[in-house]
Amino acid sequence: MSVSVTIKNLKKAFSAFPALQGVSLDVAEGELVALLGPSGSGKTTLLRSVAGLEFPDSGSVFFGDTDAAQLTLRERRIGFVFQHYALFRHMTVMDNIAFGLRARPRKTRPSETQIKARVLELLSLVQLDGLEARYPSQLSGGQRQRVALARALAIDPRVLLLDEPFGALDAKVRKDLRRWLRQLHDKTRHTTLFVTHDQEEAFELADRIAILNNGHIEQIGTPAEILRAPATDFVADFIDDIRPKDGGKVTRLRRAG
Repeated sequence: MSVSVTIKNLKKAFSAFPALQGVSLDVAEGELVALLGPSGSGKTTLLRSVAGLEFPDSGSVFFGDTDAAQLTLRERRIGFVFQHYALFRHMTVMDNIAFGLRARPRKTRPSETQIKARVLELLSLVQLDGLEARYPSQLSGGQRQRVALARALAIDPRVLLLDEPFGALDAKVRKDLRRWLRQLHDKTRHTTLFVTHDQEEAFELADRIAILNNGHIEQIGTPAEILRAPATDFVADFIDDIRPKDGGKVTRLRRAG
C-alpha cells in the first residue's frame, strides 16, 4: 500500500517567520528518508504539511500521481508517530492499537475478530506479545513507543511519518529502538519520513537524509555521500562530530558505507 511522495516547492510562513522556503523532495516508494536539522529548520512543518496537518502557502505534495490537496485526512492514509506517544491512557494496549480500525466507516471497518487478529499480529511484529491487556502506565517508555508505532501501522498506512519518536527516551533505549526500527522497516517497507535533530540517529537509520536549515534543504543524499562530500559549510559544520577524521572510516554508523 506504500506510495512515493513528491514535494514540490513548498512554502509556509507563520506571521513573518518563513518556516519553509521552497522545499522540494522526492521520496521513493518504500524508502526511509530522515529530515535532519537544528530546531527551527522547518523539518516538523514539512512533516505536518505531508500529513495534512499544516496547509502550505504554496507548492504541492503528491502521493504517487495524486495531489494530496485533493484528499481528505482519512484518504491520505497517514500513520503518524509522535515524540510523546499520544496513547490513550484509559485504553489497553489492544484498544490503543485497534483505535484507527474501529474508527473506520462501517462499510470499510473490519470485524471485531479481524481487528483483534490484526492487533495480535502487530504486537508480535513490534515484539510486545502478551501485553495486549496492559495500560500505557504499565509499560516502559520504549514499550509505549512500540505501541504507538503498532497503532500507526494498524491502518496499513500509505506513508509513515515519525516526528522525533525517540526524543523522550534515554540514550540506551534510543539506540536499541532505532536499530529495531530499521529492522522493522526492512520487513514492512513502508514509505517513511523521519524527523530528528540527532545526526547519529539519522545516519544509522536512513536510506537518504535531507538536511534542512532555515526552511530550505541544504543537501540530500545517502549517509555515505553526505559524510564524504558535504555540499555546504553549514552541512560540514552540522555533521562535524560524526565525520571520519584524517581519512578514517565511520565504524559506528551501520549505514554510512
